Amino acid sequence: MVDDTWSSALHRLWQAASRAEEVAALADDVYAPLLATPGVHLVVGTRWDEKQVLRYMRALSAGSDAPVIVATTRSMPGAAVREPGGEPVVTRFAVDGLDDSVWPEAAFLRQVPGASVVACTFRLDQRGWAALALAVDGSADPAVVESRLTQAVDVIVACHTGILQRGREARRASDDALLAEASLQMDSSLDVEDTLRRVARIAVPAVADGALVHLLRSEGPEFVAATHVAVQQQRALEEAGRHDPWLAALLARRGEDEDTLFLSGATLDGSPFADAGGAGGAPGSSASDAGPAGTTPSRAAAGDSRHPTVVSISTLRARGRVVGSITFVYQRPEARLPDSAFLRSLATRAALPIDNALLYELRRHAVLSLQEHLLPSQLPVTDQWDLSASYAVGDPMLDVGGDFYDAVPRPDGSIALLIGDVCGRGAEAAALTGLARHTLRTLLEEGTDPGTALSRLNRALRQERASRFLTAVVATLTPQADGTALLSTCSAGHPPPLVLRSDGTVSEVLSGGLLLGVLDHVSYDSHEERLGPDDTLVLFTDGLTESREAGGTFFESVLPARLAALRGRDAAHIAESLAQQAELFRDSGQDDIALLVARWTGVPPGAGLLPHDPRLEQAAL
Repeated sequence: MVDDTWSSALHRLWQAASRAEEVAALADDVYAPLLATPGVHLVVGTRWDEKQVLRYMRALSAGSDAPVIVATTRSMPGAAVREPGGEPVVTRFAVDGLDDSVWPEAAFLRQVPGASVVACTFRLDQRGWAALALAVDGSADPAVVESRLTQAVDVIVACHTGILQRGREARRASDDALLAEASLQMDSSLDVEDTLRRVARIAVPAVADGALVHLLRSEGPEFVAATHVAVQQQRALEEAGRHDPWLAALLARRGEDEDTLFLSGATLDGSPFADAGGAGGAPGSSASDAGPAGTTPSRAAAGDSRHPTVVSISTLRARGRVVGSITFVYQRPEARLPDSAFLRSLATRAALPIDNALLYELRRHAVLSLQEHLLPSQLPVTDQWDLSASYAVGDPMLDVGGDFYDAVPRPDGSIALLIGDVCGRGAEAAALTGLARHTLRTLLEEGTDPGTALSRLNRALRQERASRFLTAVVATLTPQADGTALLSTCSAGHPPPLVLRSDGTVSEVLSGGLLLGVLDHVSYDSHEERLGPDDTLVLFTDGLTESREAGGTFFESVLPARLAALRGRDAAHIAESLAQQAELFRDSGQDDIALLVARWTGVPPGAGLLPHDPRLEQAAL
């Protein structure tokens, strides 16, 4: 005969188990139907950890609606004899024969005089087990009681297993989302330190309570970034990352080791992460080790948490080489610690953008070094000319640009200024840049007139079968007896220079001419005009004028006004200011910007120069 009452209760129990987020939520659905079993007077449940520490006890007697709940951390080594192995274990005892050092439930079970105990112990997971004990009288059917108790335990175990599984799935989904977000965040920067800071920020607090990132340099680990959920502890963590010898020695020993290393307890003795243990701090700490506000680095780094400190160190490896390490500090329950597989995946995802940033940094230094060698190391210094130049790299990919400039003293006492722009970027553009600048410089130093110098450069380009063209302008400045300077300009398709007069007016120098490297036989004409004291000649490449703001306006349209506002300023200020203004103005366009500025004084610097009016510059900006 089927017991419909128990069957219905068991059905409700399975339904509740499928929805429960914790096993304790099943208590009412378990205890009530068991107490409804004939002969059952009391149900007591206990929860234990793997070290025979009683964590939880709940007792409910027949006829009562209010259970007695005890939350504790009571150590009971004697309970080890009750710990189950694999399958649930059902036992029967007389209440009077229970040992209190083994049975904390005895105090409740003895409330039923003359009763016997039917108990089932069962394992929940590797970290703990539980027990259900029933106080029954002589009218109870032992087979029915044991059957119902076993069925209830089956539901509890299945519920706990389901909760763990759902937790693992949720954590896996969360880990996957974190890894995907980490990849997006870290891939968005090519700056080494910014990338490393992103690695640390992404991991805290989602993965750990604190994080340290080091690069592997030839001289050893180099601290780059640290973060912690607590600001004061972050300061101490940064101090440990920079200066702690224990950590530096450990990271140096790691070498090529790919496995994530976990450290806790005694293995952290002497480290900046050792548990403080009250007011004493970590082993070896002293007042001299004090960090901000007198806090020792070890205590701040470890944190004042009831959970033992755990530290993991993962190697950052990309393209077959070690680029650094990431150290995580945890002050959280063991169940919330990430596993090695997740940390390896995070380290792998972090290592590649870090390596990309390192390679980008190396390329950037190489390109900038090459760019510097394509430009003059210094400009001539004279009493009559205030000379300065500025160069701004505009390509984020850092290919070598084709802009160049130079200033060349000539045998007749004049000075020749030249500026040019090779079409395109890269190695070929760099080669033509070097050819053009050094060819023009050599010819102009020998006294060759600018038109002839440009023609001979054009012929050299054609003979070399250069696949790129270039533009250039050469301006010679010759002092005159009346205190002026004769400006002679010869252009090969280059943007016309500007002249800033001493009264603040700006004019464009007449220029023209065919691009260099297009036709075999080309001649170039010169245009002449005069510069008076404090007049300024500005030569530039099209990266300046073609800088475009978001609305589509080119910097070329505002350049005369911006230049006029710089009246009275020296050549260095004019060159740097115009380059910076163009970069701030620019929303699109990636061309390099080169400027060469010459201010004619006619007299030694500082004598009789017109005052600068800062209100004009501010108004133009």
